[in-house]
Amino acid sequence: MYFCKIKSFYQTVITEMNLTIKPTINLNGRIMDLSTPRVMGILNVTPDSFYSSSRKQNEQEICSRIEDIVREGGDIIDIGAYSSRPDASHISPEEEMERLKKGLALIRDVAPHMPVSVDTFRAEIARICVEEYGVALINDISAGEMDANMFDIISRLKVPYIMMHMQGTPQNMQKAPHYDHLMQEVLEYFSKKKALLQAAGVKDIIIDPGFGFGKTVQHNYELLHHMDDLHILECPILVGVSRKSMIYKVLNTDPQQALNGTSVLHTIALLKGAHILRVHDVKECTEVIKLIKEYNQCSLISE
Repeated sequence: MYFCKIKSFYQTVITEMNLTIKPTINLNGRIMDLSTPRVMGILNVTPDSFYSSSRKQNEQEICSRIEDIVREGGDIIDIGAYSSRPDASHISPEEEMERLKKGLALIRDVAPHMPVSVDTFRAEIARICVEEYGVALINDISAGEMDANMFDIISRLKVPYIMMHMQGTPQNMQKAPHYDHLMQEVLEYFSKKKALLQAAGVKDIIIDPGFGFGKTVQHNYELLHHMDDLHILECPILVGVSRKSMIYKVLNTDPQQALNGTSVLHTIALLKGAHILRVHDVKECTEVIKLIKEYNQCSLISE
């Protein structure tokens, strides 16, 4: 009851003061406008990511994936070298960086104009990727929980920071996730993290609700249903539901057959105000965005 009153209060304040998010981020000096949702194409240089078709190991596979993301209309490439699927194997920082070096070098050769995000929870890896490879964003699944130096490094690097909500670690997050009040706990988590980052001078903060990270299927759908509550935080929202178990467990299939379900959830996320969609299937995602844009324009004309 108390949380509902607080949420209602902030929503009223935001409406009355006509406060709106200025949905832009600074990517190496280029301003990216998020008023039209953007597509972040996933490049996994891992042998064990949950969606087997996304695993890219050799130079030919990596280059082909980069070319596909660009050709199909991706706006950002998100490269990851540490699998964060449930029960994933833990790898050393050295192994993670070796995998990233290969992928980052190929991105620079194949698509030097594309903004690059690195999916890592390690501060030193974030530093190397930004300073030595010109990476434009850091995407941290742990929001600084798995490396106490991350916030300080992000402050020094002055790059946009994606912080995700996760209960636990990839190795234990799905053992027995539990929340007394899911949305209240997620909002409080992000509010505290945002305050710390802003105090450190970080300007571009993006929040990721963390679908599938320390959450049951029911938790995931509750989070999606109430996702528009996250706008209280006045940060751009990134959504990553692509081919995840919240889709294929409900449909009794597998990640390979979860594209249709992914498009359905992308539609809902966009209607809830998502600014960035992190996806395996770039072409299909850009089509969803175009259709939602047309739908929204029609709604404005009707009003």
